[in-house]
Amino acid sequence: MNTYFITGISTDVGKTVASAIVTEALEADYWKPIQAGELDNCDTKKVAQLTSNTKSKFHTNAYALQTPMSPHAAAEIDNMSIEIKEIKIPKTNNNLVIEGAGGLLVPLNNMQTVFDLIKPNYKVIVVSRHYLGSINHTLLTVNLLKEKGFNVSIVFSGNEHKSTEAIIKKMTNVPVIGRIDEEPYFDKNVIKEYAELFKNKL
Repeated sequence: MNTYFITGISTDVGKTVASAIVTEALEADYWKPIQAGELDNCDTKKVAQLTSNTKSKFHTNAYALQTPMSPHAAAEIDNMSIEIKEIKIPKTNNNLVIEGAGGLLVPLNNMQTVFDLIKPNYKVIVVSRHYLGSINHTLLTVNLLKEKGFNVSIVFSGNEHKSTEAIIKKMTNVPVIGRIDEEPYFDKNVIKEYAELFKNKL
């Protein structure tokens, strides 16, 4: 069984939809260790609503913070600090999809970042969305992971931008799982279609 860690090049790039697709494709369990804000409609609930297989389990956040901010700041507002040793991976005999918070170097506390949650055996999927500056953000993210020896692949999210994607592919030389287009909406059927497309690349 494999563990897949899904990170983004920034916030709001499509990590949760990508997580739902990978979860559905592998009939995997899903876990978001740290949720900051939107607790009534958190990412775990969103992924559960978007997947239709009966095998996936959705594990409870290690930290559920009230404010939609960087985890270190949200924790401070909640009068707590995030301790990595308290973030224990759920026990499962299934594949596991872990969704990060924001990008790789988002602070969890004064010393550690999201990057410190990723174990050496995890397969890391980087969600890249085109915007001004996204090439730089994608290369920085992928190159840091490659330098540390991780198994890295990319999912493109949003409308196709050929020149951006071509240079990212050329300069990172990592596998591209696929693209999640700018759909009018995402529901279980749309997620299922992408899951079929992505399955063999995972």
